[in-house]
Amino acid sequence: MSKSLIDLIEILDLEPLEVNLFRGRSPRTRWQRVFGGQVIGQALVASCRTVEGRMPHSLHCYFILPGDPQIPIIYQVEQLRDGKSYATRRVSAIQHGQVIFSMMVSFHAEEEGAFDHQDEMPKVPHADELTPEELMKAPIMDGMPEFIKRYYASDRPIELRPVEYQRYFGEKIPSGRINIWIRTAAKLPDDPALHQCALAYASDFSLLDSVMSRYGRTLFDGRVMAASLDHAMWFHRPFRADEWLLYSQDSPNARNGRGLARGSIFKPDGTLVASVAQEGSLREKR
Repeated sequence: MSKSLIDLIEILDLEPLEVNLFRGRSPRTRWQRVFGGQVIGQALVASCRTVEGRMPHSLHCYFILPGDPQIPIIYQVEQLRDGKSYATRRVSAIQHGQVIFSMMVSFHAEEEGAFDHQDEMPKVPHADELTPEELMKAPIMDGMPEFIKRYYASDRPIELRPVEYQRYFGEKIPSGRINIWIRTAAKLPDDPALHQCALAYASDFSLLDSVMSRYGRTLFDGRVMAASLDHAMWFHRPFRADEWLLYSQDSPNARNGRGLARGSIFKPDGTLVASVAQEGSLREKR
């Protein structure tokens, strides 16, 4: 079993403390604050453990305070509603006696619907054509900043393969649309809820970078201070998070120190499995 899989399972495997009360821990990293996707994924795990017979179909959350990676996070779940088709939960993440994160999650029992449509997946190279080995052969990669190479090559729970890697060299993308292939670094158990929680964890990676792509810059830019403010996600169709998924992102607006980013997540066959939206604080350092 790979180290990455152990890390992801450990991150998402919360310790039950009491009814509707769970404890999550952060992996040992050099980050000074908890990764937002970790809190989203752990909060979703906590809510799933209080619901039976239904799967989450949407979540809406706010990042209130930075998380401290040195201490555990307590997740408190409130059972707001259990109807025939839908159930609703509210999750609060607590550190140092303060709520640092709040999430609402809606669960839905499977049912037949009269309407079924989706957007088309963008036509981009498959992840297999974007292996680190193949990318490194490209002449342009010789000038890739070392910290970006480390970001994509490091042993992390989520594999990332960007499509428009030229933007790391200052190329502007006027539409703000970028694409990145994602999957967990190793196989996960056959638990659909766990795959949703893993994708929720991954959904926070690089999303605000679509805002920066319009300017030929990235979140790695040391002149920019970026922080997620809120995050919403909708699950549409079944998927496996340990198989390649295309995360297609764009940014329709930025103003007043905030940027809005949207994401559509597709299976390689074009099936739309999830949608994401996030607003973030983006400030130029003075």
